[in-house]
Amino acid sequence: MKKFTLRIFSIGLIVLLVITTTGLVAGAWFLKDWEDKVTKKFEGRKWDFASKIYSDSYHLYVGFNLPLRDFTEKLRRLGYYETAVPPRTQGAYRVNSADGSVELFLHDFEFPTEKVKGYPVRLWFQGNVLTRIEKLSDNTEKFDLELEPEVVTGLYQRIWQERRVVKLTEVPPLLIKSILAIEDERFFSHMGVDPVGILRAMLVNVRYLSLQQGGSTLTQQLMKNFLLSDERTLSRKFPEAVMALIAERKYSKETILENYLNEIYLGQRGSQGVFGVWEAAQFYYSKPLAELSVGETALLAGLIRAPNRLSPYRNAEAATKRRNVVLAKLLDDNVITKKQYDAAHKEKLPQRALVKVTNEAPFYVDYLRRELDQNYPKDVLEKDGLRIFTGLDLRLQKIAEKALSEGLTKLESSHPALKKKSAEEGLEGAIVVIRPQTGEIKAMVGGRNYQKSQFNRVFQAKRQAGSVFKPFVFLAAFMHGGQSGMQYFSDTVVNDSQFTWSYDSGKSWQPNNYNNDYYGAVTVRRALESSLNSATARVAQDVGIRRVRDVARRLGIESSLPAVPSLSLGSAEVTPLEVAVAFSTLANGGVRARSVAVKHVMDQNTKALEKRDVKLEQVISPSLAYTMNQLLMGVMDRGTGAQARRWGFTRPAAGKTGTTNDYKDAWFVGYTPELLAVVWVGYDGPAKIGLSGAEAALPIWTEFMKAATASMPVTDFVPPPASRSETPETPTEKCGPLTREGEPPGEPCPTPAKPAEPA
Repeated sequence: MKKFTLRIFSIGLIVLLVITTTGLVAGAWFLKDWEDKVTKKFEGRKWDFASKIYSDSYHLYVGFNLPLRDFTEKLRRLGYYETAVPPRTQGAYRVNSADGSVELFLHDFEFPTEKVKGYPVRLWFQGNVLTRIEKLSDNTEKFDLELEPEVVTGLYQRIWQERRVVKLTEVPPLLIKSILAIEDERFFSHMGVDPVGILRAMLVNVRYLSLQQGGSTLTQQLMKNFLLSDERTLSRKFPEAVMALIAERKYSKETILENYLNEIYLGQRGSQGVFGVWEAAQFYYSKPLAELSVGETALLAGLIRAPNRLSPYRNAEAATKRRNVVLAKLLDDNVITKKQYDAAHKEKLPQRALVKVTNEAPFYVDYLRRELDQNYPKDVLEKDGLRIFTGLDLRLQKIAEKALSEGLTKLESSHPALKKKSAEEGLEGAIVVIRPQTGEIKAMVGGRNYQKSQFNRVFQAKRQAGSVFKPFVFLAAFMHGGQSGMQYFSDTVVNDSQFTWSYDSGKSWQPNNYNNDYYGAVTVRRALESSLNSATARVAQDVGIRRVRDVARRLGIESSLPAVPSLSLGSAEVTPLEVAVAFSTLANGGVRARSVAVKHVMDQNTKALEKRDVKLEQVISPSLAYTMNQLLMGVMDRGTGAQARRWGFTRPAAGKTGTTNDYKDAWFVGYTPELLAVVWVGYDGPAKIGLSGAEAALPIWTEFMKAATASMPVTDFVPPPASRSETPETPTEKCGPLTREGEPPGEPCPTPAKPAEPA
């Protein structure tokens, strides 16, 4: 019995030793692992910084058409705030209703090409027109003003943490004292864990029979945010406390406090989280930390407990109560005087509406991301805080989105057969907007609803070009002449009658006009304005289809272009972006500009990483480009695009409708000297819309261009000196636009009784 008892005792002792040893080894392993994690975080990379995508800067000039309400909305979106007194600090503005002026103190901003220091200005408005700009510091008159670009969205992993890291010495002592007073008043005396705080929290939790307080020190909060989950559980408390002890043993209080002030979460701006005290001061007050008042300081300190619930933007009453709690604590601790307390107690909370940072140009950003992916790894884009400047014009983007959405809805209302039962099979469209002189993509809408479909029809979908291809045929004729020896000019007479084009040893193709209406002898101008299929194909046959194809490639079409007769009427599939580039070349006097979304890339320290210069190439002569522009202006004034004039778009512009033979795709491309837009309408599947480009795409283009150009001065295409020598027109044909602003109308050219492509 004694032997048995001794054996049991021995086995038990061995088991106890094994368990104890295992526990000690495991504990040592955990301690070593936790210490390694703390060391890596403090001495390595602490934070990931989202790359920020900026729109183009906002350029104002005297004579700019800009309603005052639109201007103040733009200021609000840029983080400016309205005051009742003359603005004395950056980011403030005041509206003077008596004289229609706005006083504004500009922000500092690091542009890719220069660092601009903010200064006060005054802008005067008469009605919707900006009439005067004055720099208030020296009372000098300015004629233009550049506002900083707007943040469109960020590129990030999981969540967007927006912060600017500051040194402890850059944080006002009052803000530090306020945070310590309300969050961890014994911070400088404990070793990372505060037994008094834990006991107080336990009593509160027992009282309410739930987990109300955690008793965490500031160091424990930092460890939780740095290395642990946000879950409020007791199981998380032990490693949190151990890591806090490790951090306090290895690093100074000042180092821990500085990291905390930069790490702490303090609010939400749309998809963008506000982290750190510097970012919070900007978000809530548009102020640097040094300019915060006592009340503003107390509010920021009070937000730490529950930033969203206590946000002054969401719950002014709760925010006020919490701020006053902090003020009372500061008064009790003799950090502030009774006079400061009373003044801070009366301070008003920030009144401006919450400006959310959301991706307002998702199709554009997707295209931009593809450009960036060619040069930057994913981790760099999502963690290194790059600043990416683009050509995006958010005003034009919104106008384009509205024009497409409302335009498609109107089409379905006017033509009920277009509305499909399934949203996946529904009517779709796309718009791309380009500045011809630079190739900058100013706006891009790749579909009707990004949430339902991220397929970007601007550059991912290839559709038959239809009649928008015809200008390339006539340009090739002007450049090369016919194989018959004929030279082509705007007034050259061509034959618009039925014919059969034989090619490739026995193959044949026959083009047909709309409604089988043929007009016999017509001028080139008339053939293009009225989009006559047969006349266009005859010219292409004489010139040679390969020459037509080469001209299209020269202008910017990169997709495959089979050298078959039907190419002359747009049988090849191309993207709207390609069409935009090709016609931009005409608008830009024959100079092709590479399309570009990204303009500049800077690193987190504002060092330039990349500058995408405008790449220009003269691919056709200015004379030929001018001639084509004049012909395409005729399309707008008398041809298949003339309905735009009746809908109110009257400024000089050139354009071309596009309709495929089977009425599956509808296009319109049109441009002024400064702005070009392409609209495509159709279905993703095999269904046909049964409408022409003039019926389906032109209304959308017209509504977009009317709004987009409303603030722009009226300009016309300027003829180059050599235009008459290369493509002369006989003096007998003096076709001019029917509706030129400020000029008498020219003599209209003869037009067919009915355009071949319905207007």
